[in-house]
Amino acid sequence: MARRTVAAALALAAGAAVGVTAPSQTAQAAAPGDKDVTAVMFEWKFASVAKACTDTLGPAGYGYVQVSPPQERIQGSAWWTAYQPVSYRIAGPLGDRAAFKSMVDTCHAAGVKVVADTVINHMTSGSGTGTGGSSYTKYTYPGTYSATDFDNCTAEINNYQDRWNVQQCELVGLADLDTGEEYVRSRIAAYMNDLLSLGVDGFRIDAAKHMPAADLANIKSRLTNPNAYWKQEAIHGAGEAVSPSEYLGNGDVQEFRYARDLKRVFNGEKLAHLKNFGEAWGYMPSGQSGVFVDNHDTERNGDTLNYKSGATYTLANVFMLAWPYGSPDVHSGYEWSHKDAGAPAGGQVNACYSDGWKCQHAWTEIKSMVAFRNVARGQGVTNWWDNGNNAIAFGRGTKAYVAINHETGPLTQTFQTSLPAGTYCDVQSGKPVTVDGSGRFTATLGANTALALHTGATSCGGGSTDPTTPPPATSGASFNVTATTTPGQNIYVTGDHAALGNWNPGSALKLDPAAYPVWKLDVNLPAGTAFAYKYIRKDAAGNVTWESGANRTATVPASGKVTLSDTWRN
Repeated sequence: MARRTVAAALALAAGAAVGVTAPSQTAQAAAPGDKDVTAVMFEWKFASVAKACTDTLGPAGYGYVQVSPPQERIQGSAWWTAYQPVSYRIAGPLGDRAAFKSMVDTCHAAGVKVVADTVINHMTSGSGTGTGGSSYTKYTYPGTYSATDFDNCTAEINNYQDRWNVQQCELVGLADLDTGEEYVRSRIAAYMNDLLSLGVDGFRIDAAKHMPAADLANIKSRLTNPNAYWKQEAIHGAGEAVSPSEYLGNGDVQEFRYARDLKRVFNGEKLAHLKNFGEAWGYMPSGQSGVFVDNHDTERNGDTLNYKSGATYTLANVFMLAWPYGSPDVHSGYEWSHKDAGAPAGGQVNACYSDGWKCQHAWTEIKSMVAFRNVARGQGVTNWWDNGNNAIAFGRGTKAYVAINHETGPLTQTFQTSLPAGTYCDVQSGKPVTVDGSGRFTATLGANTALALHTGATSCGGGSTDPTTPPPATSGASFNVTATTTPGQNIYVTGDHAALGNWNPGSALKLDPAAYPVWKLDVNLPAGTAFAYKYIRKDAAGNVTWESGANRTATVPASGKVTLSDTWRN
């Protein structure tokens, strides 16, 4: 959508919940490629995206990275400026043409394809000078469009039960292109062909619902690669005149009901209800549906879960990546305190988990499930188990198995799988799990945690790790502290040992907020080490607040780790 208010206007209530019957045994995630997970790097500079492709996305097995609209846009710091194009030159704040091309090449070298978020329904809502220096008025964009290229309806959309109103009038006052016109179709196709010439592999079509499906089909037919991947944004609204399914003939369509229902189930219903999640709930076909837990619109408007939902958000992403419906997007954005908040540092990501960058794509709990999904590809759901409430588990044929505990307390259970006997690495915790000759194993899952096994991870040693995430400690301390923060704040630990920063706040170790409000970190320390430690809070300006009370103390055992479960002391 063009801006936050658009999503508010379109995000109507999802359909009624559907009763649970048998598990979906045949749902297959047919996707744009063999690796179907897309990391959506929202408002990341192209150079930062390139680095992430090399450091994290490629090694983790992401198939695609989606970048924010590359074209020249209106000036301003709000995120929605990206959805008001001024021209089709690559001249936005995220990088110029050379930076874009370098990013595409770097990501390709890392085995990651590139999807460009593409804004072709409209232009701007006002006049001014764009980020590339182009002057414009609402209906005049020199060298690109003139007033005759826009639809005759210059009023805002006000009736979603009227097809003509939705597709001919203006989305929140944005100049609406006449995509039925020959010149407009050719101009849009020229822009998309330019991106293809730079190596782009596919497009997310913003606001697809506001353009007739036949217009988009005509534009797609003009592309130098008409088989380029298309993912169309068409928000479902009950009883509306335009249905997302109308666009399936052009390519994949984003299934917004999926994300809304995940929020409802994870927040107020039972995970056991997810037993037949997917087409049985009235969704579009799995092989043509794009799915997500949240995106840049819905994370702000309350339509879905978001990073502020803590462990619930993390577990929803784990479920999405384990469950064989649709092609998943993992949203990777930044902290925001108000709906219009733009990217920190103008999109420059110096390091994950700093300057407000959330980097969900690199969270261990989420990142580890990308390989799980790749290994499980083509395998149906097997061995479903639930406790009738908020603990579930299921296999993916003989390739993988996942258990999710969304209860308020720990769960101990013997699980039946179809996995071959052997030792596996639980990619969620990094701990070994032994499956016996009958396919069974027994495990204890803490509250709001998951366990995931697959045949591609049979050893917890070695392997690549994200450079921003310390490798698992084989001997040392596992810090877990419950601490609430506000945007821009992070929790650190320091203590009387060099590995803990020697009480220097500047050398303190940042904890991982993926299971917020629990912050976690494993630290390597020699066996038998006795140490003192305390937690500190830092804000975006670097101000330090120490927790109250005496120094905490612990001792590393002779083998393994000491697990510390603490609560921040005000």
